[in-house]
Amino acid sequence: MNRTITAIVFSMVALPAAPLLAFCGFYVAKADTKLYNKASQVAIVRSGDRTVMTMANDFEGDPKEFAIVIPVPTVLQKGQIHIANKALLDHLDNYSSPRLVEYTDENPCAPRPLRMPMSIGMASGASNMARDEQRAKSLGIKIEARYTVGEYDILILSAKQSSGLETWLVESGYRIPAGASSVLDSYVKQGMKFFVAKVNLQEQSKLGFKYLRPISVAYTSAKFMLPIRLGTVNSKGTQELFIYAITPKGRVETTNYRTVKLPSNVDVPVFVKDQFGQFYKAMFNRQVIRENMKVVFLEYAWNMASCDPCSAEPLSQAELRELGAFWLGDNQNLYGGQQAFLTRLHVRYDGPHFPEDLFFQETGDSESFQARYVMHHPWTGNDTCREADNYRAALPGRLEKEASNLAGLTGWNLNEIRGNMNIRASNRTPEEEKPWWNTLWNR
Repeated sequence: MNRTITAIVFSMVALPAAPLLAFCGFYVAKADTKLYNKASQVAIVRSGDRTVMTMANDFEGDPKEFAIVIPVPTVLQKGQIHIANKALLDHLDNYSSPRLVEYTDENPCAPRPLRMPMSIGMASGASNMARDEQRAKSLGIKIEARYTVGEYDILILSAKQSSGLETWLVESGYRIPAGASSVLDSYVKQGMKFFVAKVNLQEQSKLGFKYLRPISVAYTSAKFMLPIRLGTVNSKGTQELFIYAITPKGRVETTNYRTVKLPSNVDVPVFVKDQFGQFYKAMFNRQVIRENMKVVFLEYAWNMASCDPCSAEPLSQAELRELGAFWLGDNQNLYGGQQAFLTRLHVRYDGPHFPEDLFFQETGDSESFQARYVMHHPWTGNDTCREADNYRAALPGRLEKEASNLAGLTGWNLNEIRGNMNIRASNRTPEEEKPWWNTLWNR
């Protein structure tokens, strides 16, 4: 018997849409697990031969009929089994999702201020928080308190003027309804504080899929593996699996299947901002086809002391310990720091293409990686100078390159992409405009 489950869908007036101020560009969108209906999430925390595995599985049907079979390497005692908090996996997902960042080209005629260099991956969570507070202070906003309460990230704010508060909220990714400015102003004049909460609420899929509460198991075993074969028995097709591996030292990779990095740091057209979910799915589908659905893809690898750009704060040490990072302290206010390295893997699998369970190893590779895509807003000013002339001359070629990048990543039609970008024929490269045979005799 298989019945569809009906759930209440919550909505919020101010919902985090996500552009967070980051060191390297602005984070504006992410490709999280919600893009996929039939998807499972697994967090594997491991050091030495000790493992804590947390599993969140999708489910279709009546919960009364639900049964789960989990192969484990040892007999588990009751104390080794725990019902976990789904918010922890949501936090991992938000922190490590492939993301889109945006830049705005500067006026080429304006003098460029000196910028202090910073090595990628070295911006600590504390420094990110300091930058947030500096930006808030510049707008007349004071962050009175920060709390993490369950799945809620809470800020208590005070403001000197409503315009500064509105700017901060917009920059922090909150959609402000029309007419809110006057309301905010009345509260500011009354000296009231502002309770700001970021909530991760799971929306039930229209297809009837639903996450059940995650199950955690802790065990000791020399085998560093994830059993996936039983999951293909009752499958109606391919499945999406997201793995968050947390280890003390470095990146995790599979040993019996190839681990392949997704394309990253690719410039794409500005219109992708409104289609990032479709873009990511098309890009991932294309990579799966190219690899004959026989590899595990790396989406993210980073020490949890930092992120660049940040789509969510790194997990605190208390959160990491709740997931099983037993080697850390339990300080509620510290990030995991140098002792927690997160690897995010994404695999699309079925029985014929993945006949074996997944086996892993922790490597000594601590180099940072993220599936990251970049869009640049062109400068549209009227200033005149040699640099501006050079900029305008080079811009058509750059736009054409962005269109070509997008077509290559997704398989989308290049001419349709050009149409979405409003690229005229005159913006094509000289090599493309010439007949192909002209290049044979240097004409």
